[in-house]
Amino acid sequence: MTKRKRQSVFGNRWGAFLMLGIFGLLFLLMFVRIALIQATGSAEGRNLAATVAEKHTKQESLTATRGKILDHNGSVIAEDEQRYKVYAIITPKISEGLKENYHVVDVDKTARVLAKYIDLSQSEIRKIIVKAQKEDKYQVEFNKAGRNLPNSVKKQIEAEKLPGINFETQLVRFYPNGIFASNLVGIVKEEEVRDKETQLFTRKVSGEMGIERTYNDELSGTNGKLEYQSDFWGRLLPMKDETIVPAKDGQDIYLTLDKTIQSFLEDSMSQVQKKYKPESMMAVVADPKTGRILAMSQRPTFNLKTREGLENSWANYLTEQTIEPGSTMKTFTLATAIEQGKWEPNATFQSGQYKVYDATIRDSNQQGWGRITYLEGIQRSSNVGMANLLKQIGPETFMDSLKTFGFGTKTGIDLPGEVAGKLLNQYPINVVTTSYGQGSTVTPIQMIQAYSAIANDGKMMQPYVIDKIVDPNTGKTIEQHEPTVKGQPISAETAKEVRDTLATTVTAEHGTARKFASEDYEVTGKTGTAQIPKAGGGYSWGKNQFLYSFLGSAPADDPQLVMYIAVQKPNLGEKYVGSDPTSEVFNSVMDRSLKYLNVAPEQVERADEVEVSNYVELGVDDAKQKLAAQKLQPVIIGEGGKQVAAQYPEKDETVLEGAHLFLKTDSDTIQLPSFKGWSLRDVLTYQSLSGQQFTIKGEGFVTKQSLPAGTTLDKNSKLTITLQQPKEPTTPKK
Repeated sequence: MTKRKRQSVFGNRWGAFLMLGIFGLLFLLMFVRIALIQATGSAEGRNLAATVAEKHTKQESLTATRGKILDHNGSVIAEDEQRYKVYAIITPKISEGLKENYHVVDVDKTARVLAKYIDLSQSEIRKIIVKAQKEDKYQVEFNKAGRNLPNSVKKQIEAEKLPGINFETQLVRFYPNGIFASNLVGIVKEEEVRDKETQLFTRKVSGEMGIERTYNDELSGTNGKLEYQSDFWGRLLPMKDETIVPAKDGQDIYLTLDKTIQSFLEDSMSQVQKKYKPESMMAVVADPKTGRILAMSQRPTFNLKTREGLENSWANYLTEQTIEPGSTMKTFTLATAIEQGKWEPNATFQSGQYKVYDATIRDSNQQGWGRITYLEGIQRSSNVGMANLLKQIGPETFMDSLKTFGFGTKTGIDLPGEVAGKLLNQYPINVVTTSYGQGSTVTPIQMIQAYSAIANDGKMMQPYVIDKIVDPNTGKTIEQHEPTVKGQPISAETAKEVRDTLATTVTAEHGTARKFASEDYEVTGKTGTAQIPKAGGGYSWGKNQFLYSFLGSAPADDPQLVMYIAVQKPNLGEKYVGSDPTSEVFNSVMDRSLKYLNVAPEQVERADEVEVSNYVELGVDDAKQKLAAQKLQPVIIGEGGKQVAAQYPEKDETVLEGAHLFLKTDSDTIQLPSFKGWSLRDVLTYQSLSGQQFTIKGEGFVTKQSLPAGTTLDKNSKLTITLQQPKEPTTPKK
């Protein structure tokens, strides 16, 4: 063997030994590493078990339900509604090794079928899926068209059994009533945001206006989370631990609004808006004995459900905007004169004009009606009559009186953005014009508060819109708002005389409020026609350029409701006058609301009041006996029950003798009573406590029911109750 060959062989052997050495060393290192990993359970400082668990531990956010907004009786005004988002799984890898396909198999069929149910064409859906396939995506959504789907649409799509089509549950804020106290209730903004802690996308809802914004913290809940073990594709693994942190739902806000009265108001205002096309309108209905706001609305407004009109209607006119009230302010000039002993209804004054230094005050017809009595001056709404009364009262006494009625300061209503208005008294002319409602500014809610003293025998009640706040997680009441007496600016005797005097503006031959007369109830109140300030100074003038209003109550002797309605710059033409649009709203809402509240037309005398006791947990027979002693009519809901589980009205509320008192027993057997003569309110109460759903037709009082008294209801029972307005008073007139 040559020297070169020997060197070559030696080199090859040496190379082989070197390679074996390297492989051996690598194997030794790998063996040592495996041993270390087995011993310590970590590599590169990372715990391998934790890393594996992390890759297969999934988190999902559990979305809290936003609190409901409800009326006084528990009817829903705003709530979260469960909707669905449709999405398609694209990757075929998810179906590998499985008997069924969990991804989209037939793109054309999927696009064709989905197009029947969502607002996208077949070609658009196909384009979205194909694009996702090319980009090797796991899944794809269908934009806005695939979201907020109701359960009925979800079920229809599921019935098509399309592979790869899945749904995700969503919560969406829902307003079932459309235009319904919209500027009071408000709206929310909904968006998806990434949680900083969990990195999960969650639903974020924030109030943008109204109750939704003011009580956003109370309405907002706290999201929870779900942790679980999954496979590579995120599917839940069997027999693995799950960790749940439950969501905490937001608190429910009960308003003082009555859904039925609010509906009366919305319907009437919509009709007047369509007929007269005013620049704006505002109205509020309240209980003068408590200050509870039962209805409030305005135009322009917007649809809560569709948000149509929102761009023109952000402010709440009733609390956030001031007006010069016009002649409705004469109510308080009159009240001050009576309280101060300066009112002589049969004394006379010269109408037409009144001089204040170099300024001249004039009546609405410019020349007046000659020498007339102060009573006729009120009936005709004479500005000069108010100026003469002011002279007798005295400017300082008058302005002090207006302050005791709450003008110039906020009412303190539980709503944001309230303004105070301003009482002008810098110059003598300011005080004179204030006496008949020009110059000084007020808010409609101040007018309601001040008039409550007239309607409530001198006691002025603070207006409020929040009845209570309830935690749905525990059922406990967090806050309970109660009636608040703001003061007593006048005596009960003065209040009654004001009501009696203002009632003549409705009944007198030359009264300005004759259009507000009711066939069934005696109405008391004051009309107003106010000039509207121009932006550049001065006032608008002309039949279609005024703010027309009415502030009144009924029945006159014992007012149950007080209402303020104002219509700005209506298109009256030649055919109508200013009291037409205001009276059309007031008359309709007041008449229907009083009948809904069981206020009998022309009551001969008021029944005695009864304070309701607590009957819950009493035996049914014992409760009946106690109710009989209190002269109340028991309505038993739950035939054969032994114990009272719930009642309405609740403990400590005041009702009239002879009123229905509803007792829900521990039995679920519902046996119908005779509803004949019942009011709509009583029917709705029965429906709510019984848990049954009835078809209710008409308004007024029950005249017919489709199933006879004594019928036991089951899930297939269909009951229709018919109501009619009474053609004649239910009690004889005095």
